[in-house]
Amino acid sequence: MACLCLSGGLIYLLPFLREVYYIPLQEALHLSNTQLGFLMSTFGATAMICYFPGGWLADRLSPRKLIAFSMVATGVTGLYFATFPSYILSIAVHAFWGVSCTLTFWAAMIKATRNWALPGQQGRAFGILEGGRGIAEIASSTAFLAVFAMLGSGHLALSWVIVLFSISNMLIGVMAWFTFEDDTAEGGRFNIGLAEIRNVLRTPVVWWISLVILSAYSAYWGSFYFTPYATEVFLMSVVFGGVIGVGKMWVKPLAALGAGFLADKIGVSKTVSWSFAVLIFSFSVFIFTPGNPDLVVLLVVNTAVASLAIFALRGVYFALLEEGGLPFALTGTVTGIVSMVGFTPDVFMPLAGGIILDSLPDDLRYRGLFAFIAVLCFVGLFASFMVKRNALSPGDSNYERLILFSQSQRQSTKSRSV
Repeated sequence: MACLCLSGGLIYLLPFLREVYYIPLQEALHLSNTQLGFLMSTFGATAMICYFPGGWLADRLSPRKLIAFSMVATGVTGLYFATFPSYILSIAVHAFWGVSCTLTFWAAMIKATRNWALPGQQGRAFGILEGGRGIAEIASSTAFLAVFAMLGSGHLALSWVIVLFSISNMLIGVMAWFTFEDDTAEGGRFNIGLAEIRNVLRTPVVWWISLVILSAYSAYWGSFYFTPYATEVFLMSVVFGGVIGVGKMWVKPLAALGAGFLADKIGVSKTVSWSFAVLIFSFSVFIFTPGNPDLVVLLVVNTAVASLAIFALRGVYFALLEEGGLPFALTGTVTGIVSMVGFTPDVFMPLAGGIILDSLPDDLRYRGLFAFIAVLCFVGLFASFMVKRNALSPGDSNYERLILFSQSQRQSTKSRSV
């Protein structure tokens, strides 16, 4: 679990550099808001294509090989990105990161986590994963932000930050190779065919979980704009904006762990619903708050509230797989499908955000962006209600198809073991 937390926490810090270093990265690469958004859309589009085959892969290969390769490959390309290549080559790097962070990593991490805990403790398992990822992000991001500030907050400073992130990824990849075991962390490998994939696609709860993740992840993307919002609207310094970006990471472990244990007590879908309700309120505050430096305390408090709800969602939404009655044998495949849909904000959110910020008048830019995110949170709130109503149970046709496959695969695995 410690290795999962470290790998899951650091691998995404390279493609998501803009979360903390939005303006410095934009200046170093000489890009507009739309161009910078297109880099992330490229990463998101590649990732979206890779989620489904990545889920299938996770049901067949060991996390030791998948995670170790992902960390090292991401780190090596990060070293090249530290040279601030041309726009076209930057697009190519982000496309590769979409493969290394998704095809060979994401579903393997989710399946290993689900296998780590008992069925009634899935909330805390994913809460611990997300909380641990948060601690890893905090420790590295805070240390490297200090390096960025000490080196003058310029292009050279940002380059060194990227190098440090890259080396850290490669070292964790080596750690994963010696930590995971080929035959235990994944809970067995199964023969997933077209019939099983078709059955998963015909299961309504899979699509409602996908919509929950899509809405929650859109809100997470909205949090990336807290940094430029603080610097451009509240006229704070670039370093202060970076502090906002790193500061919200400090609430991640508390939010994820707390939500995980709460979900095991009151239910995952209820925890998700309350989190969406808080987000709707919080983004509404952003919409109606004027950009006044005197209101910076309100900015900080509301950023903390929104971050708590966002990371609470991220800490528990994959625990909906267990609450939805989906069998463990199909975890990788289901994860691939719900991720392919749920993480489409990687494609449309950066591009939509760039277009909104570049096209609306100055006084409406961030208000329009946060209003768009609030609407998506309403969608997520509705979807969270539907997950509970459509959860699989004995007697349901979808349940019978999926559970029969799961049982047959387990019997086959036991026979091979004997």
